[in-house]
Amino acid sequence: MRFVYYGKFFEYFEQGRSDLLRNIGLPYPQIEEMGLFLPVIEAHARYRRAARYDELLNIITYLREMPVARVRLDYEVFKDGEDEILADGYTIHSFVNALTSKPTRAPAQFTETIERMMNARPVKV
Repeated sequence: MRFVYYGKFFEYFEQGRSDLLRNIGLPYPQIEEMGLFLPVIEAHARYRRAARYDELLNIITYLREMPVARVRLDYEVFKDGEDEILADGYTIHSFVNALTSKPTRAPAQFTETIERMMNARPVKV
């Protein structure tokens, strides 16, 4: 169809999430070393305009509030060089103890890193 399949946008969100965590000093492998997993427990996408195959896309990821037992990340997808949003959405993740598979609170190392990076404004990558 020459258009990007709608489900691909969740993969774009995942890449944006990985980039944000890496850029703030919490790459996902380090989170797993803390004994945690961050499974997606809710996901939403709103499609505003079609993306076509082979277009360069930019994904901006926002962390707008301090996590406690969950963390929400918001996303915006743009065609490279344009300001109009193609899609936006969010994912919500639960902190889960890797050994017990039970929900847990965000560890201090995680929240302290986020707090330093937020500086009273959303984190955007």
